[in-house]
Amino acid sequence: MPPADPVHAADPADPVDPVGRGVMLVRAARRGDTLALHDLLDHLTPYISRICRPIALDDGPDATQEALVAVFTSLRALREPEALYGWVRAISVREAVRVAKRAARARPAELTDVPERGDPQLAADIDDVLARLSPAHRAVLVLRDIEGMDEESAAALLGVPTGTAKSRLHRARQSFRKAWSA
Repeated sequence: MPPADPVHAADPADPVDPVGRGVMLVRAARRGDTLALHDLLDHLTPYISRICRPIALDDGPDATQEALVAVFTSLRALREPEALYGWVRAISVREAVRVAKRAARARPAELTDVPERGDPQLAADIDDVLARLSPAHRAVLVLRDIEGMDEESAAALLGVPTGTAKSRLHRARQSFRKAWSA
């Protein structure tokens, strides 16, 4: 029996690591393999969703879809297939912030309007608290505290100076703590 095609192998026990698989799929898709392109988008969807959801909140699925479309249409612009995940992360953050702003969530809720402790209106979960932050604050918080990026990398990805990213992160954490403990 011939060995399985490593690019199209759908076996979860596939010996190829996920990063290596993504790179192989990019190379095949760029050669015109439409099945590899489909597999690549399926492969990237959970990663993109994990980035978009905490930034775009309820519009996370829309942001994920927009990011997938951007990846699809810009795949030929990716210079180094090995940089796939950083490139996809940048697209995902950009699209999540754009979708969140489009959904009129650009202004953070006034923290003085947070219901008192015990008020049934207050949902004690992270999504509720994240919803009180602006998309820019959510983005830097997700990149630093969920994705584990340093301030310089997060700033570069967001296209802002490092000092701006640091101040946004400080304000986001401060607002998050205040809303969480309210």
